[in-house]
Amino acid sequence: MTITQLRYVLEVAASSSMREAASKLFVSQPALSASIRELEDELGVLLFSRTNKGIALTDEGREFVSYAKKAVGQYEILEDRYLSRDAGKEQFSVSTQHYNFAIRAFTDVIKKMDPEKYVFSIHETKTKEVLDDVGNLKSEVGIVSFSGSNESLIRKIFRDLQLEFTPLMKRDTYVYVWKDHPLAGRKSLSIEDMKDYPCISFDQSNDGNYYLTEEALSDYSFDKMIKSDDRATTMEIIAELEGYSVGCGMLSKEDSVLQGLVAVKMKEEDPLTIGFITKKGRALSPYGEEYIRELLHYKEI
Repeated sequence: MTITQLRYVLEVAASSSMREAASKLFVSQPALSASIRELEDELGVLLFSRTNKGIALTDEGREFVSYAKKAVGQYEILEDRYLSRDAGKEQFSVSTQHYNFAIRAFTDVIKKMDPEKYVFSIHETKTKEVLDDVGNLKSEVGIVSFSGSNESLIRKIFRDLQLEFTPLMKRDTYVYVWKDHPLAGRKSLSIEDMKDYPCISFDQSNDGNYYLTEEALSDYSFDKMIKSDDRATTMEIIAELEGYSVGCGMLSKEDSVLQGLVAVKMKEEDPLTIGFITKKGRALSPYGEEYIRELLHYKEI
């Protein structure tokens, strides 16, 4: 078993076909298939089922992927720390759902500590990646949220990945519409009010589980739904189609992508709890400790 084979398995698991995975890995499809089969023979288990419709993880494969993610994550940490051209530089990484205060706290750490040489990373990504990044030690701190709709699942994942969650704030549910939307002037809106307009939701489909959404009302079946994984695209769709999205009402005047949006209180209640996660038992770097101190400036609960 090699680290290359583990990376191959993870890419195949995240792709819709062997061909797609081979293209992303820049290897031939036969070479990729042979490497996967060689690993399966060595392990004595079938990781993927193959049919005319494509490939899918077996039960053993899903279990193997959970361990492979951790192993590859640890190996990449070692690579970055000791083998890369950045070895010897201060390193710190954060993974976050999109919240401006998380970015502001990150830049404040750099300004305050002002290290001479450093390679810092901030990953604005999907819920599952934030959880995995901290669970696999790719990032020291993660910023996540959950609503009443998915709290039980998220807290189970916290336990499974040995993550400690610290709440910072709780936010009511808002509808985001463009400033010239016919309903933009309302004091409050309901799902019924918005039924004729498309709801634009952040696409977390790679997770294979919509319960990992970072939006309120995740269990509601909207009549008109558009999924997007790019914020600029989402804003354009909202403007062009008189669409809307559901959020926590935190619109930053400094964020140019959000200019033109209006937040209207939603009558349906499904508040978001927003906070940060760290790995239980892991000692934080001075930068991780300072980042948490900066985050605590925003603590309201």
